[in-house]
Amino acid sequence: MKTINLNQIQEEPWQSPRGKYAVSFRGISEALGRDPSSLDLAKRHPFDLEWNRVPPGKSNFPYHAHSAQWEMYLIVSGKGSVRDKDGETDVVADDVFIFGPNESHQITNSGDVELVYYVMADNPIGDSGYYPDSGKWKVNRMSAADQPVIKGKETDYFDAEE
Repeated sequence: MKTINLNQIQEEPWQSPRGKYAVSFRGISEALGRDPSSLDLAKRHPFDLEWNRVPPGKSNFPYHAHSAQWEMYLIVSGKGSVRDKDGETDVVADDVFIFGPNESHQITNSGDVELVYYVMADNPIGDSGYYPDSGKWKVNRMSAADQPVIKGKETDYFDAEE
C-alpha cells in the first residue's frame, strides 16, 4: 500500500492572465502513482483526487461543463458560491455536491479567507469541455494519434471570459 501525507505534495498555483481566475492544486492521485497519460486504468486510475485552494474573491475556472466527466466536491474550509444552470448556491465546510457530464459549473470564493476543497473526478478518456458564457469548446487530446479535427476559429482559453 502506498501512502502519502498531503503536506508532502507540492502545491501548484494557477492563475489566468488578468487574475480573474486562480486556484492552487495538490495532485493526490498523481502523488500516489497515477499516470494521467496512460490508457491503462491500472496506471491511470479510474478516479482522480485533488486538493484545491481558491483565494478570496476569485473563481476556480470559467463557467464550464465536461462532456463525459463526473466531479464530486467536498468543501473543507471557507465559504463559496457554486454556479450551475439554476443559478448560484452558497456552500460552506462539510458541504458535498456533484456534477455529471454536460452540467455546467463554477466555484467562486465568496468569503474573506481561502476556500479549500477536494474534488474527485472519474477521468474519462476523450472528455471535452464547453464554456457556455463564451460559446467555446476545449478538446482534450490523449496523444498525437487521436487528435480531433475541428472546423472553426481557434481562440485563446480566456477569450470572452475576462
